[in-house]
Amino acid sequence: MAVTIKSKSEIELMRESCRLLSIVHEEMAKAIRPGISTYEINRIGEQKIKSFGCVPNFKNYNGFPAAICVSVNDEVVHGIPNKRRILQEGDIVSLDAGLIYKGYHSDAARTHAVGTVSPEAEKLMEVTKQCFYEGIKYAKAGCHLFEISAAIGDYAESFGYGVVTDLCGHGIGTALHEEPEIPNFRQKKRGMKLVPGMTLAIEPMINAGTYEVNWSEDGWTVTTKDGSLSAHYENTILITDGEPEILTLYKG
Repeated sequence: MAVTIKSKSEIELMRESCRLLSIVHEEMAKAIRPGISTYEINRIGEQKIKSFGCVPNFKNYNGFPAAICVSVNDEVVHGIPNKRRILQEGDIVSLDAGLIYKGYHSDAARTHAVGTVSPEAEKLMEVTKQCFYEGIKYAKAGCHLFEISAAIGDYAESFGYGVVTDLCGHGIGTALHEEPEIPNFRQKKRGMKLVPGMTLAIEPMINAGTYEVNWSEDGWTVTTKDGSLSAHYENTILITDGEPEILTLYKG
């Protein structure tokens, strides 16, 4: 699939899809507390998505059984919600979600503290979020795609963290995953030149320890190989003639 450049009307549909998703994330964030199950967080997120008349784009995607990926502590991504997984004080939990509005996808992830967390966990979450912002300094027309990758990876590695190499960000639009793939670490090449109208899901996945991961027997859940904590921060953005527009951080 080629990289798609969105028209003005398509961008408006993407904006609305992403605006609604930002509300979904706000609702899920309010529910996070010790004692809640990952199943209940998924239920809240899916219910909110459907209340907008939208479709949860993760559900049944290549067979994924839930609407929300809920990943706890050493789970990097794709955690499957279930009633037995109860959040505990001091956990960190990553929520990755998306929806389809009038045929257009949105995608965003946040990592949250459950109650009071360790200084180490707090720092990992802060650095992972900042990795996103370091990356999008280069998400401008005329820059090259892998300048984003290098900025994300270099920042994370400056703290001694592991940058997951098995997974990456991606283009997004009428499909959840479009070209191009967007690694979170430095590449040998510069990558394609960015142009206005591109919509990209930039998503640093950063481990407190090694960059290496394991894939669980459930076929989905990705965990850190050394059992260290992992954080995930993602937004869908729009490349413009100036600064990038972060579509999934709607303020209103």
